[in-house]
Amino acid sequence: MPEGQIVFDSKKTGVRILLAAVIAASLAFGFFGARWQLGDMLAEQTSTADPQAAEIAEIAASFAPGDPRAKELAAYSANSVFSLESIDASTALFADTVRLSPHDFRSWVEYGRSLEQAGKTDASAAALDRAVELAPNYAQPHWQLGNFYLRQGETDEALRQFGLATRNNPIYRGQVFALVWSYFGNDPSIVEQTAADTPEVHAELASFYVSRSRPADALRIWGLIPEKQNPRYQGIAKTLAQGCAQIGAFREGVEFSRAAGIDYDVSPEQIANPGFESPLRDSEETLFDWIIHNDAKAELVPDSAVKHTGKRSVRMTFKNYDRPQLFLLWQNIAVSPNTKYSVSFWVRTENLRSGGPPLIEVANAAGNKVLAASKAFPLGTNDWQQVSFEFTTPDASEGI
Repeated sequence: MPEGQIVFDSKKTGVRILLAAVIAASLAFGFFGARWQLGDMLAEQTSTADPQAAEIAEIAASFAPGDPRAKELAAYSANSVFSLESIDASTALFADTVRLSPHDFRSWVEYGRSLEQAGKTDASAAALDRAVELAPNYAQPHWQLGNFYLRQGETDEALRQFGLATRNNPIYRGQVFALVWSYFGNDPSIVEQTAADTPEVHAELASFYVSRSRPADALRIWGLIPEKQNPRYQGIAKTLAQGCAQIGAFREGVEFSRAAGIDYDVSPEQIANPGFESPLRDSEETLFDWIIHNDAKAELVPDSAVKHTGKRSVRMTFKNYDRPQLFLLWQNIAVSPNTKYSVSFWVRTENLRSGGPPLIEVANAAGNKVLAASKAFPLGTNDWQQVSFEFTTPDASEGI
């Protein structure tokens, strides 16, 4: 081990020169480092849509000539002007960007797009392929490469890239579905080629189909989700049930409502909870069970003291009810079009007085047109009576 001390004598000329050189180098390093940081900050913080982006890019590049972000901002600025000269300038600047930042997939994406604008399709494909190689699990490079192949008419490869884009990114997923749906003439079979085979993607594609008024396709795709994973997507199922009800697709709406755990005991072509044996639920908690709208002058409650069969009935109590219409208890039911149905129920009255007694109506869900009605409930006091009537659903009717 060395021993002793090293002592600098700042009075000696050689040492003074050395110290001055070190200090000067430190100051220069700090100066140029600060300039670089300033140039990088200007490039990072300036939006490409900024009207002064070109001027700021020039300043940023002068401060940090080797910074890829400054080159990228200048490239975007040049690309905002549509001319052959600006396209060539933008392509050259993006080439500098990937040279300075060769492992940034975003730079390769933009370089590939600029090459395509310049008409250099082979080079563009190579650049976009490089972006995919650098970030195979990211959606953006697959989305851009898919769009490139679609513009080149290579639809099979475009759909393959779109499928990879849908796997992990819900934002690009919706864009892919919308683009392919529109481009290929609303063809579900082609859209489904882009849907990655995962429950999350199937749930989102079902939502896409309901938004496009294709409830049958939505239910078919939903069926691909393993039953044990359904609870993870109950929130989506509820939204789908509501969407189906809004467009009159009651049969699919019932299935989605069951999947959401909302109306788990509801079936098409049957009145749910017909004897009121199960508790009546809040109107916000059901789509296809009884929905109640109480009124200050008309109360509706379950009654376990008076019943025809089972353990309960439902009782309406009127207190000087004077409205022209009675609309307190109703239920959405999925039916088949152009089909004959019958309705049967038991009713009991006590001291009922009215110039327009209550009754039961069946209305088509589309447009609320009344299809049939029961006879009016008997006035006065009457023991249980059975009331029945029939109706036929119109063509294309899916709900009453």
